[in-house]
Amino acid sequence: MFRISKEKTPAGDQPKAIAKLVEGLKSGMTNQTLHGATGTGKTFTIANVIQQVQKPTLVIAHNKTLAAQLAQEFRDMFPENEVHYFVSYYDYFQPEAYMPASDTYIEKESMINEEIDRLRHASTQALLTRRDVIIVASVSCIYGLGSPAQYQKVLKTFHVGAEANRAELLRDFVNMYFERVAGDLKPGSFRSVGNTIEVMPTSERMIYRMNFRGPTIASITKIDPITRALVGDIEMFHLFPAKHFVTPEDEKDRAMKEIKELMDKQVKKFKKEGKLIEAERIKRRTEQDLAMIREIGYCNGIENYSMHFDGRSPGDAPSTLMSYFPRKEDGSPDFLTVIDESHVTLPQLSAMYAGDQARKKTLVDFGFRLPTAKDNRPLNYDEFLQNVGDMIYVSATPGKIEKAHADGERGQIVDQIIRPTGLVDPEISVHGVIEAGAYPGQIAHVIAESEKVIARNARVLVTTLTKKMAEDLTDFLKKKGIKTEYIHSDVKTVDRIDILTKFRKGIFDCLVGVNLLREGLDLPEVELVAILDADKQGFLRSETALIQTIGRAARNVAGRVVLYADVMTDSLNAAIGETNRRREIQTAYNTKHGITPKTIIKEIKDIASSMRTEHDNAVDDLVRLDITRFQKDPEKVFAEKRAEMEAAVAELDFETAALVRDQIHALEAFEATSKKKPRTKKAAE
Repeated sequence: MFRISKEKTPAGDQPKAIAKLVEGLKSGMTNQTLHGATGTGKTFTIANVIQQVQKPTLVIAHNKTLAAQLAQEFRDMFPENEVHYFVSYYDYFQPEAYMPASDTYIEKESMINEEIDRLRHASTQALLTRRDVIIVASVSCIYGLGSPAQYQKVLKTFHVGAEANRAELLRDFVNMYFERVAGDLKPGSFRSVGNTIEVMPTSERMIYRMNFRGPTIASITKIDPITRALVGDIEMFHLFPAKHFVTPEDEKDRAMKEIKELMDKQVKKFKKEGKLIEAERIKRRTEQDLAMIREIGYCNGIENYSMHFDGRSPGDAPSTLMSYFPRKEDGSPDFLTVIDESHVTLPQLSAMYAGDQARKKTLVDFGFRLPTAKDNRPLNYDEFLQNVGDMIYVSATPGKIEKAHADGERGQIVDQIIRPTGLVDPEISVHGVIEAGAYPGQIAHVIAESEKVIARNARVLVTTLTKKMAEDLTDFLKKKGIKTEYIHSDVKTVDRIDILTKFRKGIFDCLVGVNLLREGLDLPEVELVAILDADKQGFLRSETALIQTIGRAARNVAGRVVLYADVMTDSLNAAIGETNRRREIQTAYNTKHGITPKTIIKEIKDIASSMRTEHDNAVDDLVRLDITRFQKDPEKVFAEKRAEMEAAVAELDFETAALVRDQIHALEAFEATSKKKPRTKKAAE
């Protein structure tokens, strides 16, 4: 059962909104919109809806940073339930592409974040084993994922007392895409030592040790991989495959035969059309891929053959994260879908398919991929709607789609304007960009206003139109003595969250960014929002974008916004008018009920720490303990650490050895940056 922590109860407009949304779901409404002003507690409202309807829930956000924040909020509200984070596992991704005009082929390049991959597996495994699950995902959830039926078919369960052939078991692990190692275990790996087999599932950082007595599993022990402490003995555990794309051997043979037949057909087609280069290209590429799959079970770009391995027909929708959610007996989705910041997320969801198909078509036409590569794709918008449950759109500025659904019998818009804290929308002032004929007037004004705010230990947000402007302005403000950092889409996922956390803690005072500072970011310490070039009408200065950016100052009782503009555009007039309309409603409510507005007090924490490995955190903690001793006698500390590492290796305790090894590396790095003289050559060796 979903159970919300009892730390707070609904207030302001929340009780009314919760009742309307729940009533709508029970009456069969499939498209509802929660139209909530910034800071009115829309996430808490949705949490209460989830608790009342008791359904697994998918929450889709439009970027990783917002998804991380939402995941942390739902974890705090549902401490007894499963809340998971599902986003793209690429830190860097360059898709495969071909540009005919310049005859340039771009190979796919990617860098996978292993920790995010682990969290993705934790998400799908939770969905297949229980119902009290909330998955907070980015729009990457509409991309192809391995079939849940095949994924679950390969699932293995191990019991104490069960008989198992160890040699066959090791082969099974390999067929489940687990990596055999002799040293450190990481998620998705295993090792065999003596009469024991140790395996670390992809979804958690915990070692499961199976001790054998002959052909029988005598005991199963959970072990902390860092401390090597015994967590306890268990009777059984489930082990899912290490990859989402899993294909049994018989299915693999069928798929490879299909691929070969399609290749021959495509080669004949190209030759008939006089495209000899394309014919040779597709033949060579496909034969090489098939050879790799036959020998090692995998090839670079294997996802382009996913239709064959899944057994789908051309045009069929691929399996996605939504395929792992429960279904009713008639096959329809049996879960709740929440589209956060829907005015941004819905356009993203609807645009992905067309862009992907355009790129794939070029690759197919020029012989780089087989036609079925186009079936390795995200869902189109109609398929997405068919694969999700009842939807609740959440936005302070609903778009055309949400408003259109509200006009039908199966939709409605639920307003949530009054904040539980009594906070009203921020005051807005407009400041001219040009002062005495000098364009830099807006920057000088930003500096002057920021200094006032910083003196009160509050924070400043500054929004620019481009990444380059954000970076240049950050450098300029630093030179003026204002502690400033920037954030935009080129900053890595975990680093973005770190920056926001440091900003809230006051490690720096001013944060500069582009549109990442808009929807959903919860920063109650912000007292001033400065919007540069507010009259440059466009995507980032539309009515919707301005209202969202203005809302960043709505969580602080002293919040205010400065718009830098020389011309009052339609967007500016609309945004200011809507903000003033809300202020009047909120002020009247406060007066009627005798409410004194209060700044939101919110604990500062983030998901970033859980996304780093426990190993790294342990290294950092232990190095901090050793620094004082190290500064007094570095040679002695290095000698002790080397002895610890060697002793651990002798006992086959590879986790401890790796931990000590990384402590040595960290201490060496500390020494290299300190002013102490370097170690002797002998000690270094």
